[in-house]
Amino acid sequence: MQIVKIALIVLLPVLNGCQDNGGADTELTIEKDDNPALVTVKPGMLERLKIVPVTESEVGEALRMPARVEIDRHRVARIGATVTGRVVGISAVLGQQVIRGQELASLNSPELSEAQLAYLKASSRKRLQQRIAERAKRLYTSGVISEMELQKRESEYVLAETELHAAANQLMILGMTEDAVAKLAKTRTIHSLSPVLATSDGTVIERNIALGQVVQPADALFTVADLSHVWLVAEVPEQQAGSVHEGKWVEAEIPALSDRRIDGKLIYVSHAVDPKTRTLRVHMEVANADRSIKPEMLAIMLIKDRSRRVAVVPARAVVRDGDEDYVFVQLDDHQFQLQPVTLSKEVGGFFPVVDGIKTGDRIVADGAFHLNNERLRKELE
Repeated sequence: MQIVKIALIVLLPVLNGCQDNGGADTELTIEKDDNPALVTVKPGMLERLKIVPVTESEVGEALRMPARVEIDRHRVARIGATVTGRVVGISAVLGQQVIRGQELASLNSPELSEAQLAYLKASSRKRLQQRIAERAKRLYTSGVISEMELQKRESEYVLAETELHAAANQLMILGMTEDAVAKLAKTRTIHSLSPVLATSDGTVIERNIALGQVVQPADALFTVADLSHVWLVAEVPEQQAGSVHEGKWVEAEIPALSDRRIDGKLIYVSHAVDPKTRTLRVHMEVANADRSIKPEMLAIMLIKDRSRRVAVVPARAVVRDGDEDYVFVQLDDHQFQLQPVTLSKEVGGFFPVVDGIKTGDRIVADGAFHLNNERLRKELE
């Protein structure tokens, strides 16, 4: 027992010496009233901290509305055949970029052949009636026929000319161009193939056609869309109807593109509330030059509400511990209080303050994370 007492007497001075050296080297101390949130910083560490006052700023709350990507309906063309016929060739595939007037498919059409034959007959009849009218005019001049007979021949010529124009118009309705009609009149050769042409520039996003298929003019064979602009469509609750109007610039996030932020303007706000969902349908126009935004992608539309002036703190001043947020509030030249705060969502590198501190309080901006680490280390010691 005596040996143990002697050992304790020898060790106590050594332990006391170690504690004194540790206290001399640190730049931060915790108050002795057992309040771990209250710390005192020595001049060496104080120089590494940036202290700023809590200021106010205009902050607008954002409505986060689920949305989806849709094709701009003003830039969509559904392309069908102009005649009834059988598909004999297909030159367009899904995803292909096409231009206006480009051939997408070809049809063999008896209907077109019959229309061309009717045009050639009308053309022959016109030439015949023209010669008869010219001969009647010469006979009338010679006194062989009466004026009434001349007028009859001239009237038949005018009718034949009108029938030819009608036959030409029918061919153009069936898809032939003026040049093709002129070529038919010159060569007098029936060509029964009818092309299916793109009516606008864009991307082929649908193809409902197969070789050998018999198609009608009412059938939609291709859908071509200009995807350089798309729509984001959302349903806004009627309680927030005052926050949306046509022409308003809004933002959106697309989770599939790593939460990519995009902006655009509202080009349409429904003029009536849907009685079932109690929402207003809104369309946001989005530029999509690289075609990375795909139709039917899910998105989140951010509609900023009316702004209000509130206290804000820099994001770098916030210390996160578990599910709580804190800031270091300066009490005097060397003392700081770790203060719990309630914050709203970050906007532009700042957090709007809901509760915990007020405008004018001085807080640690740069160095708050390091200061908290030192506080935790000292608390453990």
